[in-house]
Amino acid sequence: MNKEKVVLSQKDIPQAWYNVLPDLPEPLPPPLHPATGKPLTPADLAPLFPMSLIQQELSPKRWIDVPPEVLDVYKIWRPTPLHRAVHLEKAIKTNCRIYYKNESLSPAGSHKLNTAIAQAFFNKQEGVERLCTETGAGQWGSSLAFACHLMGLKCTIYMVKVSYHQKPYRKSLMHVWGAEVHPSPTNLTKAGQSILQKFPDSPGSLGIAISEAVEDAATHENAKYALGSVLNHVLLHQTVIGLETKKQLEMIGEKPDTLIGCVGGGSNFGGFVIPFVPEKLKGKDIRMVAVEPTSCPSFTKGLYTYDYGDTAKLSPLVKMYTLGHSFIPPGIHAGGLRYHGASPIISLLVKRGLAEAKAYPQNPVFEAGILFSKTEGFLPAPETSHAIKCAIDEAKKNDGKCIVFNYSGHGHFDLSAYDAYLDKKLEDFEYPAENVKEALRDLPTFD
Repeated sequence: MNKEKVVLSQKDIPQAWYNVLPDLPEPLPPPLHPATGKPLTPADLAPLFPMSLIQQELSPKRWIDVPPEVLDVYKIWRPTPLHRAVHLEKAIKTNCRIYYKNESLSPAGSHKLNTAIAQAFFNKQEGVERLCTETGAGQWGSSLAFACHLMGLKCTIYMVKVSYHQKPYRKSLMHVWGAEVHPSPTNLTKAGQSILQKFPDSPGSLGIAISEAVEDAATHENAKYALGSVLNHVLLHQTVIGLETKKQLEMIGEKPDTLIGCVGGGSNFGGFVIPFVPEKLKGKDIRMVAVEPTSCPSFTKGLYTYDYGDTAKLSPLVKMYTLGHSFIPPGIHAGGLRYHGASPIISLLVKRGLAEAKAYPQNPVFEAGILFSKTEGFLPAPETSHAIKCAIDEAKKNDGKCIVFNYSGHGHFDLSAYDAYLDKKLEDFEYPAENVKEALRDLPTFD
């Protein structure tokens, strides 16, 4: 068996997604209605999601079958290889073994397509004609655009304005696959109009873009909302990553000591580490490290509390680590990590000490990404480079550990960001604690 590139056959693509909800150390706090603060019912979610996804969101079943139609599309790029980063190991002179799961090989260039295909399929099955969504750096938007094209659905995307201008070729890719793309905030929705009245030059945020997409979906018949991260059913679909990784490590006789992934809302990290949670709960010593930017430090500076998922308070309240739904992050190039909150599942794992979080500024992250590209050849997305930076730091401890990280996406659409780094034009930004406190003052309260 080649231990430098571990390749599975198509028959090894997981036939079922793993649902961690029944195995968590305690039940997740229930999502709440945004207007009343009372626990949500499936009927409350029906204006936004098809019933099949609502059932997955709340399901007590440990395994949920992947439909044959979704498996057929997965076969375009799955299973993905597990690489050993031998050249990186030599460059940093470590006695640790570094592996990475290469999710950049999907048509959209990232892990996001794992859930985009599933969500488009379940919506199509229930007669939905159009999906509305938000996107930050564009990995999710391009993934949903491709998924909607394959399933015969229309697709409307609200792209965070700063990323819309920073990453024009992501927008172009969405257009190639037939999606309609708008720089958010827009004048097309009440939520967008409200923001622009107060902040005409707003760079946008994922919270604002979510508000626009949710409003669009809720106010049009035959349209639903699709979310690329945070929610339980999204992480469920992403468990194909971790399930494949487990099998690949077992094939070469490796046992992971440290699992690492970047975190915005939590989809790639969750999909990567969740299949290992049962072993962790049984006492196996596996570290799970979520890496975020210092400019958007949900875990490292936020609170674990109920908050809205969007700026206009249209989406359900979930208990998570949050910086406050009114938080507007700086325009860093890791646009996919610029979200004020995090997955309830990952938040609970961090709260219970089953996972941990680290934060890095963007210059050291880009330095790590370039070192990885110069040694391993693949150019990582700025988001992915957060995981690479952490993996390098862990390997430099020279403690002989097996370190595995999720290579969640490529950086081919981020070359202007790399140019800015090489020209020494990137600024590091650590979000001030007082600014976080200001945003957190607007947390929801109910009588």
